[in-house]
Amino acid sequence: MRPLVAPVPALEPTELIRTARHAVLSGIGEEGQRRLAAAHVAVVGAGGLGSPVLLALAAAGVGAITVIDDDVVELTNLQRQLAHRVHDIGTLKTRSAARAITDLAPDCVVTQVAERLSSANAHELLHKADIVVDTSDAFATRRDVAAATESLAVPLVWGAVQEWHAQATVFWSNPPEREPVVLADLFPRGTEGEPPSCAQVGVLGALCVQVGGVLAGEVIKLITGAGEPLLGRLAMIDALAARQYEIEIRPSQGRHA
Repeated sequence: MRPLVAPVPALEPTELIRTARHAVLSGIGEEGQRRLAAAHVAVVGAGGLGSPVLLALAAAGVGAITVIDDDVVELTNLQRQLAHRVHDIGTLKTRSAARAITDLAPDCVVTQVAERLSSANAHELLHKADIVVDTSDAFATRRDVAAATESLAVPLVWGAVQEWHAQATVFWSNPPEREPVVLADLFPRGTEGEPPSCAQVGVLGALCVQVGGVLAGEVIKLITGAGEPLLGRLAMIDALAARQYEIEIRPSQGRHA
């Protein structure tokens, strides 16, 4: 797939050194690193999945990141939400995440949005992003994010974790030379239900880190044009059984009716 973002003319000298291991990586190289520096990624959620996504994207050299979350850090978050620390308890997660991003990558421009994303504000919050990553834990929010990204025709990198299990994929309503695949192709409206919360059934913190890395990798591939994205494929991880597999997501023939 062709690169999503045009490269900046040049990187700052310190950023060239900081990201040097990407410059020798097949599929990225120096030009790909300049594409990452030009990219703007919006991440919905700064919790269990959002934390490793944000840290990985900042470390990778993404030039601008918008963090969207209306919650504050609690002690029970720290088992899995690695962007936050004990001294951040009571602080907005957007503020804590922004601090972690800046500590890793001072050249990254961070926008903090301490609001709950909804159908009323989703388009406004996401319209400047080249790619959106949805790590939220409420399906109503996922629907609103999906609707906005479909309208904006930007890729949506999507992940979910619960207990010992996780899923990851890419949705895109207007991919170049590909069939569009959107959230409704995986979960037709009215079929998804509302999953139990982490407080009810728990979540493996290490799995959040693993899946966050997968989601960040999909973002990096889309920006640089490296490899093959998960568009049309749902990656599934069963950490308890140590198994990983995938299923095909086929576009619904009736969703445009």
